[in-house]
Amino acid sequence: MTIRTILVDDEKLAIQGLQVRLEPFEDVEVIDTCSNGREAIRKIKTEKPDLVFLDIQMPGFDGFSVVKGVMEIEPPLFVFVTAFEEHAIRAFEANAVNYLMKPVDADKLADTIERVRQRLAEKKSAEDAEQLLDVLAEVAPDRAADFGGEGAESAERFEKLINVKDRGQIFRVEVDSIEHIEAAGDYMCIYTGDNSLILRETMKDLERRLDPRKFQRVHRSTIVNLDQVRQVKPHTNGECFLVLDSGAEVKVSRSYRDVVARFVH
Repeated sequence: MTIRTILVDDEKLAIQGLQVRLEPFEDVEVIDTCSNGREAIRKIKTEKPDLVFLDIQMPGFDGFSVVKGVMEIEPPLFVFVTAFEEHAIRAFEANAVNYLMKPVDADKLADTIERVRQRLAEKKSAEDAEQLLDVLAEVAPDRAADFGGEGAESAERFEKLINVKDRGQIFRVEVDSIEHIEAAGDYMCIYTGDNSLILRETMKDLERRLDPRKFQRVHRSTIVNLDQVRQVKPHTNGECFLVLDSGAEVKVSRSYRDVVARFVH
């Protein structure tokens, strides 16, 4: 699979240097480059790349503004590339696959590309499975229910408490108090009604620890506690927002619209 990629940096030499470093990766195709944030938002919306390497410090629209500017579409994977280490936590909160320091280290770039491949493969597998279930539901609705075997699983095997080491402390978080979880590279941002914590774990591993009858993915990078949902707000293009107990709103992408069907009777 070709990874369609856009590079964004206001320094021409930085873009040229990154292009050279990406040449050994045969599955990475640089389809465009951008020199500012506004241009990047336009290109991302029109080209719909799989991956964007994004500088943070740019005049006008910075890297974080670019991420916010494309949230109404299914966003690509982002890798932040910057000379400023202090932006690391915010980069992960923006769901970056990784955070690379300039000049880009070859080994860290290779590790990043491997993460991108895994994330894209997981996304494709989820989409393929979902399409198969959609077809099955149409041609054999009585058999489609057989694939929802989660209901037969014992809730006892799932976590009730999660220990989270954050900011030098260990927090014991009751799973039922979690409102939603957002992926940020190899970190998970866990949100309760009055707190947010960062856990170093992949989404795939964390999903295995949570009861799927309560915790469902509503976006490729977001898991929601269905018991915390208080309202469904329709949006454009088949998407919608879930309003949680705290008042926070979480977007549901079209790929996960079946989750919303649980609230519509």
